Amino acid sequence: MIKEQHEVSVLGAPQSPRPMMSTVVHVQADTVVPDHIVWSLFNTVFFNYFCLGFVAFAYSVKSRDRKMVGDVMGAQDHGSTAKCLNIVALVLGLVMTIGLIVLVALYPGLFYVRIGV
Repeated sequence: MIKEQHEVSVLGAPQSPRPMMSTVVHVQADTVVPDHIVWSLFNTVFFNYFCLGFVAFAYSVKSRDRKMVGDVMGAQDHGSTAKCLNIVALVLGLVMTIGLIVLVALYPGLFYVRIGV
């Protein structure tokens, strides 16, 4: 392998008598706006009662789009709506799933269908 050598020269003091000026660039950090897209996708796949998971997913995508455009207020609004819909979808999904399990445990013959007598 060829090893490159770089020389560093010492510049020393500034050559002009005027004071040295510096420029400061402030880079605005991205504002963190949660869009809850993973939670919405989970609710869409597993707890999509009354299509609330799908609607939450749509609002999450809208929130992400608003964030990409730079509309922070719109992104926060859509993200908040997606969060509320996700909470309702999750609670309804858990209650209905637990209710179905309890119903099947208490009445095991309720969901059997007789075919041909």
